[in-house]
Amino acid sequence: MPHLSRRATGGIFGLRIALKLRVLNVCYSYPVEITLNIPDEFARHVTPEGSDPARVALEALALEGYRAERLTESAVRQMLGFETRMEVHAFLKQHGLYLHYDIADLDQDRITAKKLRDVRAVSTVK
Repeated sequence: MPHLSRRATGGIFGLRIALKLRVLNVCYSYPVEITLNIPDEFARHVTPEGSDPARVALEALALEGYRAERLTESAVRQMLGFETRMEVHAFLKQHGLYLHYDIADLDQDRITAKKLRDVRAVSTVK
């Protein structure tokens, strides 16, 4: 789970996010720390009531990274601390994003499905 913390000082809402990113197939072995300073009046407009502003910012970063194809599904899962791919799928769907799935993925799934059918056929014949 990524470490999230926030602090408010002098009317400026500071979001401090430390996370481990896998971007453009480069895996950083150290946390990347991003600090955002957003005036309170704007932070209130972009953060739903009762939400953690640091979490909202982290989710927005993950969504944009995935939408722009700079973050993989796995990277989004790790950034947001999800346990399963299904949690990522639900999160993306909730925010109107769909899985990156192209013809090559379909072809690979067809090959895998055929192999599984062949294995089942052999095991039922025994």
